[in-house]
Amino acid sequence: MVSPRSTLLVEDNPDDEILTLPVVRRGSVTNLIQLAPDREEALTVFAAKPLPCIVMLGLKLPQINGLEILPCIRSNEHTRIVSVVALTSSNEERDIVGSHSLDANSHVLKPLDFDQFTRTVSQLGLYGSSLVNLCQKGDNHA
Repeated sequence: MVSPRSTLLVEDNPDDEILTLPVVRRGSVTNLIQLAPDREEALTVFAAKPLPCIVMLGLKLPQINGLEILPCIRSNEHTRIVSVVALTSSNEERDIVGSHSLDANSHVLKPLDFDQFTRTVSQLGLYGSSLVNLCQKGDNHA
């Protein structure tokens, strides 16, 4: 079962976390935003229930590349339904192609300009809001 009120932000950079959290909270209708700075904490969230409805996944994590977390999410029957957005400052082709080939729902480049960053993350909050509606419908049929 997917929680209609949970967003998971997998982000290891404290500065990006400080910038991202308030914007996600303003643009999102989810009641809970969980934080995971590394692979172990992210996978711990996936081991618990209910699952997050959307994951905003940083790719350049300290212990493991976010692209190495995606197969863990997609290979599990219960977690493969979770929407994953690769939210990264990397515009390297291998990261873009890699996130899509590993079934990320989206690959979003973090803009360097603060105002543009705020608009981009706000749009992700709206995207997450639409997923919340889908999650709620899915919960009604569970």
